[in-house]
Amino acid sequence: MVFGLDEGEDDVTIVEAERKPLPVKRGRPAVGLVLGSGAARGFAHIGVIQALTEHGIVPDIVVGTSIGALVGGCYVSGQLEELEAFARELTLRRIIGYLDVRIGSSGLIGGSRLTKRLERALGTRTIEELPLRFAAIATEVGTGHEIWLTHGTLSLALRASYALPGVFPPVRIGGRWLVDGALVNPVPVTAARAFGARVVIAVNLDADRFARGATIASHGSDESDVEALSLPGHPGRGLRGLFGLERAIKRQLFGSDGRPSFSTVMIEAFNIMQDRLTRMRLAGDPPDIHITPQIGHIGWLDFHRAKEGIAAGRAATERALEPIAETIAALS
Repeated sequence: MVFGLDEGEDDVTIVEAERKPLPVKRGRPAVGLVLGSGAARGFAHIGVIQALTEHGIVPDIVVGTSIGALVGGCYVSGQLEELEAFARELTLRRIIGYLDVRIGSSGLIGGSRLTKRLERALGTRTIEELPLRFAAIATEVGTGHEIWLTHGTLSLALRASYALPGVFPPVRIGGRWLVDGALVNPVPVTAARAFGARVVIAVNLDADRFARGATIASHGSDESDVEALSLPGHPGRGLRGLFGLERAIKRQLFGSDGRPSFSTVMIEAFNIMQDRLTRMRLAGDPPDIHITPQIGHIGWLDFHRAKEGIAAGRAATERALEPIAETIAALS
């Protein structure tokens, strides 16, 4: 049985469908690779996959959320090397070049430039055509349903899974408006198990962000809180004002000195939510192997630091190779 959605209903419905046999290697259990969310930190997934592959550990099932879905989708479609080359070439200037700001849209970034790049790489390939079982996790706007994208156009599923609310606009798939899957399942171990994985290897990109989520039991205002209120200046009118507004919005995405910027507040709020949700869900359904790259120093928007992220992912996987081998051997 495969979990799917009856697109004519408002509520999530479990429907039966023919399940493809898993391409499990004879003599060993089905291995599921779960790639968690984390924006720019997600390039660590590339290093994880490379290290696993070099040591002969090839998953039968790949499930990802947000950037994890993007890396996982590129991997199962044979585009991981191209994604790595793209990531290593990113600079702040090139990142800004991909930011097509949309005023009055449901997302700050239209995403058309990134979409074109993704479609050139993946074409019209569907999830059903992939050599490994794959699923991208998304969230339905309005209902909050957790959506497992298991069929249809691959590039569209990846876009929906990484559509961070407020930054990218929602993506319409099968009559549902979808956004980032990290809102409901940042590290989707549950999906990998549901698809038949007996050994689940999960990559959590937020595990090393220590000293977060504590309780400050007593706090209040003091004299240092007195400050003058300042309102941002008007960007002007006409084309000059429009271009000035676009530049200001781009600056906001990368933060500034002084009070927290729009992007800082939004990303940190998302960080807090994702951290709490990840802890709760992994406590209820922990993976067999938990890979935790040391990338807490890399910000969510530091896409120009791909080299560091890839190296950290590889190092974390090297440390986990022995328990992975032992777990697979115990179930073989």
